[in-house]
Amino acid sequence: MENDKIIIEDPQPEIEKRTRNKILPVLHSLLIVFVSILSVFFIIFFILYLVPALQEMVSDQKTEVTNNKKLKQDAAYKKKINLMAHEIERLSGKYNGYTTGQSYIVINTTDNKFSLYKNKKLIRGGHCSTGKLLNLKTEKGRSWVFKTPKGKRSIQGKRTNPAWHKPDWAFIEEGVPVPPKDSPLRWEANVLGDYALDIGDSYMIHGTIYKRLMGMPVTHGCVRLYDEDLEVVYNTLSIGSKVYIF
Repeated sequence: MENDKIIIEDPQPEIEKRTRNKILPVLHSLLIVFVSILSVFFIIFFILYLVPALQEMVSDQKTEVTNNKKLKQDAAYKKKINLMAHEIERLSGKYNGYTTGQSYIVINTTDNKFSLYKNKKLIRGGHCSTGKLLNLKTEKGRSWVFKTPKGKRSIQGKRTNPAWHKPDWAFIEEGVPVPPKDSPLRWEANVLGDYALDIGDSYMIHGTIYKRLMGMPVTHGCVRLYDEDLEVVYNTLSIGSKVYIF
């Protein structure tokens, strides 16, 4: 028909739309890469140049304060310095009192680490396991808290190839009947390692068959060490050597 119009759609807008859809993700990826590279360069610049500059500024400020003659003549400043000197002297005396020339061991129950000292020098350190801080209760009202005691203790006994005399809670925890005090069932060998050092109240420093758990709070209160560390500790500490637990 004469009045009918033939409309031919222009494909150009559709092509442009598809092109934009392809280009935009590429531009977005390039932008991310550019920002990442820029961030890396900034971090390197900050570490290499800005950090040393800031440290130098702080150092200069400290020097300026230290060399300030007016400040040194101030009565309040002098009093503060004297008090600090006396406090340092007091703490040094206290430290020397605790750390004699004798060998001693420090147990950190928070990080489950130990430090062994001889002549006030660290000679050995590493992971240990300490109390798991759990409470065991029975229906009859008995209860035990499995934690490593904190404070100053001392080595009260040393044993090789020790056997474990199992207390009541060991049987209760296993869900088996508690035998009499003199029962042979109370004794268990080959679970404490090659050495045991008694620190009082049935607590010990000893080895373990559960080496995969070393460094974690999993014991019933004793301190467990790796075999190699335990041997050094056993040969270094004597009866009466101090054990500091915190």
